[in-house]
Amino acid sequence: MSSVREATFEVARQHGMTTWFGNPGSTEIPLLAELPDDMRYVLALHENAAVGAAAGYAIASDRPAMVSLHTTAGLGNAVNSLATARGNRAPLVVLVGQQDRRHLLAEPFLTGQLAGLAGDYPLEVFQPPRPQDVPGCVAQATHTAAAGRGPVLVIVPMGDWDEQTDEPAVPAPLVSGRASGVGPGDVTAIAALLGQADAPVLVTGAGADSAGTWDALVRLADLLDCPVFQEPFTARAGFPQDNPRFAGFLPAGRAALRAALAPYDAVVVVGAAMLRQYLYEPGPLFEPGTRTAVISEDIAEVRRSPVDVGLVAPPAAAVAALAGAVTPAPGRPGRPSPTGQADRLREQVAARASGMTPETLFTELAARAEPDTVVVEESPSSREALQLLLPARRPLGFLSAAMGGLGFGIPAAIGIRMARPDRPVLGLIGDGSSIYCVQALWTAAHYGVGVVIFVMGNARYLVMDRQTTRRGKIPWPSLEGIRVDQLAGALGVPSVRVSAVEHLVEVLDEVMPGLRERDQPLVVDVRLDAAQ
Repeated sequence: MSSVREATFEVARQHGMTTWFGNPGSTEIPLLAELPDDMRYVLALHENAAVGAAAGYAIASDRPAMVSLHTTAGLGNAVNSLATARGNRAPLVVLVGQQDRRHLLAEPFLTGQLAGLAGDYPLEVFQPPRPQDVPGCVAQATHTAAAGRGPVLVIVPMGDWDEQTDEPAVPAPLVSGRASGVGPGDVTAIAALLGQADAPVLVTGAGADSAGTWDALVRLADLLDCPVFQEPFTARAGFPQDNPRFAGFLPAGRAALRAALAPYDAVVVVGAAMLRQYLYEPGPLFEPGTRTAVISEDIAEVRRSPVDVGLVAPPAAAVAALAGAVTPAPGRPGRPSPTGQADRLREQVAARASGMTPETLFTELAARAEPDTVVVEESPSSREALQLLLPARRPLGFLSAAMGGLGFGIPAAIGIRMARPDRPVLGLIGDGSSIYCVQALWTAAHYGVGVVIFVMGNARYLVMDRQTTRRGKIPWPSLEGIRVDQLAGALGVPSVRVSAVEHLVEVLDEVMPGLRERDQPLVVDVRLDAAQ
């Protein structure tokens, strides 16, 4: 006989989930008191910080991470981050504390109506029928999170942890996985589409961010002699952005998208849906006659794509099979150059690197960042410049919030660095964005996480200001007076405030060479020129 708690710890060990993120409440005390020495509890000061850091950890380690949340208040606070984790394909097992089931019917204090609180963002919500089923639910949740690449909730009444269990085994496999093979017959339709094209183009998305997919895409692009774009609003890089075939980032408006893709007669998207939009515009995505296809392992992305051919398959294997099956047609005279497009865009954006601008910061960072540096972005107004001037050169080189909700960047950067201390990690965050989860800095300070966060200060919600002024007067004030450097200090993180290019260069020359070896966080508060 063992306790439900002990049996659950054993499940966690079997699946490598020995680092837990959370913010505790009384419904979690029976689980967390006297935590075994081989289990590490990472405290965050807000649930969004806990889930954001766990999501970064799961993405960087490529396996599920464990989170502990406190009944209604904890789960409710975390919904934004759970939605982001779902959009970012971060596998999480989320234990949500509940009141003791022995008097749950009477709705005692802290009873939570929990099953639907996070909406449809969890892949599944487990509510163990008996205390003895908790370990099995956790095991099944782990497999669901890994296979579906998203958060899964397990709601556990607080009295369950002390119950005894003599179950011989949990009803779940020790190891599970998905076959990664794709045969030539699976890609016949897309191979024919590409083989008939005079001017094909590839578009990659967040689902293509792996070494195997990058390698296969480079082979296919070389075979087709075609450029490769990145999807709009991408959360991760789907192609090496220093490759000469990289053509830049597609716009999110339909008219601009049609114009960008008009020179091509076949568009194949890998690792994304076809294609993400922002503000509504009427009209088609493509010019008439354009042939289209989508490859993704996410069936939801395939089913919502208005394309000629959709394929649900692992992108690396599917693209590799395509590269072996396509016989490319001769290129059409006058088609756009298959190389150098992104380089020309970079030159145009780099021309704005004068004074204290985001472009100046990104240019100076690019000159010093090592190829495997991870950049976590949460600065919507300067995102396009960042992606062009600070390109992802290795898989996991870029991460952003897929759902667009702010408050993900700082905790995600912390979680990535905790999972991958071998890689340099930078956070590039707007000052408005930073306030959504600035308390995550305390976790970095307390656990010695060597991440450097650059907070770009323009004292505005710049994207919202720009959109609002097209319609009329802005109803909210500026963000003048917020001192992120002082907030960082109050949370235990050293900081430096920079307002001149010469000082910025000095700070970067001091910080960047030791970025990989850092064991303490740093905030660099970059004060931008007034027009930025």
